[in-house]
Amino acid sequence: MIFTKRVALITGASQGIGEAIAEELGRAGSAVVLVDIQRDKLGKVAERLSSEGIKALPLVADVTRFDQVNEVTEKAIRELGKIDFLINNAGITRDSLLLRMKEEDWDLVLAVNLKGAFNFSRAVLKHMFSTRFGRIVNVSSVVGLMGNFGQANYAASKAGLIGFSKSLAREVAPRGITVNCVAPGYIATQMTEKLPDEVKKAFLEIIPMKRFGLPVEVAWVVKFLCSDEAAYITGQVISVNGGMYM
Repeated sequence: MIFTKRVALITGASQGIGEAIAEELGRAGSAVVLVDIQRDKLGKVAERLSSEGIKALPLVADVTRFDQVNEVTEKAIRELGKIDFLINNAGITRDSLLLRMKEEDWDLVLAVNLKGAFNFSRAVLKHMFSTRFGRIVNVSSVVGLMGNFGQANYAASKAGLIGFSKSLAREVAPRGITVNCVAPGYIATQMTEKLPDEVKKAFLEIIPMKRFGLPVEVAWVVKFLCSDEAAYITGQVISVNGGMYM
């Protein structure tokens, strides 16, 4: 297994893409720190991974609160010794036309999707600097590249994550740390399942591969970016979208 003795921290790990990433890295040998605000779902994921022989540590935290982020980061390092990989995956949507969008929905989406990555990166980098090694992968979105009707807040947060990643990559490269983005397209998850059927049909029509992606297909790319084979890749955005946006 390629990640034996590695430790990965994944946010938004209670379902969907985050759960798939945790499972894929765990199967490759990494211990996984599962972070989410949904305690019950998180516990069930940890139990399932543990039953597969994966060392899984579930920790509840609100990614928008730096005090909570710092606390779970320190606990993970105390219990597992280090953090090699940070996967900033936590994300939410609060869709609406801008003229109807509530200020609190704008603020919450930016706080979870963008500030959450800032909080965890700041907390984990202190440790990565001391070990002079690290892989940070931020989960952006095709919407951050192309925009989308009714998702100005979500698009802004995901586009901001790309600029954040490129800037951070320049800052930490001399310390042996890489920072990259994965930009999924339409992935079949609980979040996208809530979309109206007409929206799903419209998405399917503009995807050249004529199917929706699977969470594990995003997880495979994340696993590659964490591997030694990707040691010279940093500041990049890898799209996983079936050709939806080129």
